[in-house]
Amino acid sequence: MDFSLSAEQRQIRDMVAEFVDEEVVPVAAEIDRTDEFPRDLVREMGDLGLMGMPFPEEYGGAGLDYHAYAIGLEEISRGSGGLGTIVAAHTSLAGNMLYEFGDDAQREEYLTPLAEGRDVGAFALSEPQAGSDVPAMGTTAEKDGDEYVVNGGKLWISNGSVADTVTVFAKTDPDAGRRGISSFVVRPEEDDGFVVEGTEDKLGDKGCPTAELRFADMRIPAERRLGEEGEGFVHALKTLNGGRITIAARGVGIAQAALDEALRYSQEREQFDRPISEFQAIQHKLADMDTKTSAARLLMHQAADLKIRGEPFIKEAAQAKLYASEVSREVANEGIQIHGGYGYTKDFPAERFYRDAKLNEIYEGTSEVLRNTIAAQLLS
Repeated sequence: MDFSLSAEQRQIRDMVAEFVDEEVVPVAAEIDRTDEFPRDLVREMGDLGLMGMPFPEEYGGAGLDYHAYAIGLEEISRGSGGLGTIVAAHTSLAGNMLYEFGDDAQREEYLTPLAEGRDVGAFALSEPQAGSDVPAMGTTAEKDGDEYVVNGGKLWISNGSVADTVTVFAKTDPDAGRRGISSFVVRPEEDDGFVVEGTEDKLGDKGCPTAELRFADMRIPAERRLGEEGEGFVHALKTLNGGRITIAARGVGIAQAALDEALRYSQEREQFDRPISEFQAIQHKLADMDTKTSAARLLMHQAADLKIRGEPFIKEAAQAKLYASEVSREVANEGIQIHGGYGYTKDFPAERFYRDAKLNEIYEGTSEVLRNTIAAQLLS
């Protein structure tokens, strides 16, 4: 059991931290204000290899292990929660679907431009009536010769309105329940019938467009199916399981940002002729914030370690995502409290951290579903 970072992992952390401090933090408030997709930053991250961190170099990736990837995503999220979601949805979901379940030709054609940052990826699973209940989806894909005709729609799709490649789930056998779901690669610019209905005006996670998509007799080549028919539900579960490690990383990054800002402010803000950091009540808040953030980070790396070793990590990924999600909200809340009235204004980033943190408890497995997952693993 080794709790120290390797030289490569330290190098990745320092490189990404420098990029975040110089390029992301100065514009994070503006991204939050405008809610515009930060395409220039995404392009820069592609140039640095940050859009394909865990993928092999042969497919344009950086070839990093999941510890280094989680560290990189933590740092990105420390700068901007929205940017963290952009990278996580692009890499852990869309990219990983192609890497894990695509054939060599599909990886070469679709994963490589994602890993190199030339394309943006999205993962289209959720629907209005099918969030946590995946088999309730209504989107269908009917085989017609060498093509599939896709009809239906998706909701809550991160990067959905800006993506070049979207992994889409649809029922190829509507009567077979979860065994009738298949997964496909969709290219919005090429596939007629792909419609972006609009994007959501969200509480936080600004800069990452969350889109509603519609498929109207959208024809896609059969060669774009990932794996065999009926394997889509398993693809989704396995992909989301790995993705929970990176949402834990997003939570840790936001918590760290909230802690850093609260610590700085407490040392500068004076009341009763001394910095408020000298008051025990504030010191106890800071101590709890730091302890919770550190514990969440350890859970994140425990799940990453099991994934790297090829061992089961369903429970550990759920625990990391659950705990880091709730910790990020709790730490951000205490950050606002330490700032007092200023924390409730947009003049300080404390309120942004809170808004960004809340999403962690909802997407890629709600906290309630994750508790079910953990309990099921214990009882089995």
